[in-house]
Amino acid sequence: MKWIDVSSGKATSELISFCQVPFLLTPKAKSQILQVEADIQKQLSVQKSVFQHTVLHSSSSPFLILKVHRSDLISDTLQQLSSSCPDEFKKPLKVIFDGEDGVDEGGVRKEFFQILVHDLFNVAYGMFTYNEETRNFWFNPNSIDSEHEFWLVGIIFGLAIYNGAILDVHFPKVAYKKMMGLRPSLDDLKDFRPDIAKGLQLLLEFSSDVAETFYLFFQITYDYFGELHTHDLIPNGCDTPVTNQNRQRYVDLYVKYLLVDSIDKQFSAFSKGFQQVCGGQALQLFHYDELELLISGLPHYDFDALERVTVYDGGYTKESELIVWFWELVREMSLEEKKALLFFTTGNDRAPVGGLGSLQIVIIKHGGDTDRLPTAQTCFNVLMLPEYCSKSKLENRLKLAISNSTGFGLQ
Repeated sequence: MKWIDVSSGKATSELISFCQVPFLLTPKAKSQILQVEADIQKQLSVQKSVFQHTVLHSSSSPFLILKVHRSDLISDTLQQLSSSCPDEFKKPLKVIFDGEDGVDEGGVRKEFFQILVHDLFNVAYGMFTYNEETRNFWFNPNSIDSEHEFWLVGIIFGLAIYNGAILDVHFPKVAYKKMMGLRPSLDDLKDFRPDIAKGLQLLLEFSSDVAETFYLFFQITYDYFGELHTHDLIPNGCDTPVTNQNRQRYVDLYVKYLLVDSIDKQFSAFSKGFQQVCGGQALQLFHYDELELLISGLPHYDFDALERVTVYDGGYTKESELIVWFWELVREMSLEEKKALLFFTTGNDRAPVGGLGSLQIVIIKHGGDTDRLPTAQTCFNVLMLPEYCSKSKLENRLKLAISNSTGFGLQ
């Protein structure tokens, strides 16, 4: 990757790659470049492990293997990642759910990320808060969890990117801006806390005497486990009134406190974990809103595009009666049912960068008419459909299957 030499000053020519002009690249192209970098890193880690095993007789595995219990997923994951050296994060990830028979060819790994993120971002767990108005999560400034657990979340985000998994996480855009090392502003607060941002903007635009009308001081009040606490934005802030002359400084400090200072320990630990895995050159190609797409995928679902790229095998074609029924049923499904179908088939309910048209699935004929449910190989995005005798039976069997799609144990 010669463009890396350019950034380090080793290259002789000035322009040798489109990576030097990332604004010309689509998010999908950048994602592919990042995946190439990840594959190279994983290949190097595997080669290193093989060398250590054959030459140095080391017991090092070519994979980062996590063996976890569903009932203790967070603690098991934290313990094992904490005992791993940073170089191991660059290895291909394999997940084993204790007591289950799934072999991780990708599908188990997808479910691992899905369940782990769901548990970590559960508001009851205390690490993150949830804003009902914006439907976004944020770092809990009052969290009693250790920085180590926020470091774990950063590692998980990095491992998900490196292993091609999409996370069902919704941060305001300012979180991704901070992940790219950019400084937040009042505009970013509008996406995070629109109510506060509106009030601060009103303060800046107010034409009369600010001090007499608002009676504000350089101090912020916040809730701490049901009690109101105060924080001075400057020394002696409780005695410093906000005036027309200093209101811009007040707004800047207010925004800085909410988006930076109040969550500094939590976010710094998270960012450290993320950069340990994904701190390569390819990440710098992304704009912060493209980073959001890379982590969380696209929020809209074009199933017509998915239908156009779907491949058929085992005797099915796009003209087969059952396939025609299948896509008719998909078009009739609610959004939640479509997301459940996507999760059942691929292990994730979000569209990747590039949309569903870049996510090719395979539908395979799995025998004749039967009462058996459809099955899937999420590792390879394969949906296995028996040739049911009627559209109503297909609907019944399919919807029953997609509503019970968690776990890799044998039923």
